[in-house]
Amino acid sequence: MTRPVRILHLHSSFSLGGKEARAVRLMNAWEKRASHCILSGVPGQLGAREAIAPGVATEFPERAPALAGRPSVARYWRLACYMQGFDLVLSYNWGAMDAVMAHRLFAPVMKLPALIHHEDGFNSDEAGGLKSSRNQFRHIGLGSARALVVPSTKLERIALCDWRQPRDKVRLIRNGIDVARYAEPPATDAIPDLIRSPGKLLVGTLAGLRPVKNLRKLVRAVAAHKDRLQLVIVGEGPERQAIVAEALAHGLPHIHLPGFMAEPFRFIGLFDLFALSSDSEQFPISLVEAMAAGLAAVATDVGDVAEMVAAENRPFIVPVSDETAFTAALERLSSDSRLRSAIGAANRNKAVHAYAETQMIVSYAALYGEALGRPDALL
Repeated sequence: MTRPVRILHLHSSFSLGGKEARAVRLMNAWEKRASHCILSGVPGQLGAREAIAPGVATEFPERAPALAGRPSVARYWRLACYMQGFDLVLSYNWGAMDAVMAHRLFAPVMKLPALIHHEDGFNSDEAGGLKSSRNQFRHIGLGSARALVVPSTKLERIALCDWRQPRDKVRLIRNGIDVARYAEPPATDAIPDLIRSPGKLLVGTLAGLRPVKNLRKLVRAVAAHKDRLQLVIVGEGPERQAIVAEALAHGLPHIHLPGFMAEPFRFIGLFDLFALSSDSEQFPISLVEAMAAGLAAVATDVGDVAEMVAAENRPFIVPVSDETAFTAALERLSSDSRLRSAIGAANRNKAVHAYAETQMIVSYAALYGEALGRPDALL
């Protein structure tokens, strides 16, 4: 029997967000065909491990070179040494770029395994514009990468133009989900401790509680209509207390933060309306999940969001800097049940036809198999 593929995952963090949800879904799909060693650039941020299926072989080593730190040849050498013994290295986002540079420097002499880098978006420090120093670092560091995977056309353009990557290295693979699982209505108690306020609509979102998600803006927008809206934010992260403080400051009662929850198909259908307030996204899986559940969405015009939703939903995709428009879009959709229903049905139809996960899994399996020299290793 062919031994499982040994994959080293180098994550900027491993709290459950879009890129982590996709990585976990791929791990679960490949079951015993691969084993996974997972490092997080932010120690302790490992919340996504809860979503990994019990039969999948994973390890989270405590003794491993840090992904973040002062650049030095010695540190890069330690990172390169750690890559030895694996069949494939997968790196994710800027937080793993030191490891990518280590691979660039030492791959030829140390015969390191193939590395594939993934870029899914930016934190708040680049949400308003790319840093030229990081563009140059990526341009150089990605020199030895077998491929650079992006989920959005905007990131594809950035990879080709700003990071100056060869056309044949950049791979656009759109995120997908198991759309069928979102068709079933969720149990009324699917979100722990949620008490719905009589007569109010539930506005919900799924997001890491980080500054780039700008969840305080979402709090203010819902607070403007607190007589008929209630807010649920599913996720965990360092902004939790700031979000609660914002809700208190704006007199928003009944905000509910249940923390991390796996398997969104079990609960996202409880929302009456989905909202995405991020300052930066590319191809947010949470939006696809909301669409699959038949929800209308209010969202900021970031990444490919306007292209992702059905045409009927596009008037409610607003400029990222226009909080007044965001608040008004919430008001319009929350006040018209027929409009919400029609847009939700159109979003569901778009998700079924455009974002089924089967093709995503096949595309990643083919790419990784090509890098391994074993095309059927993960099929």
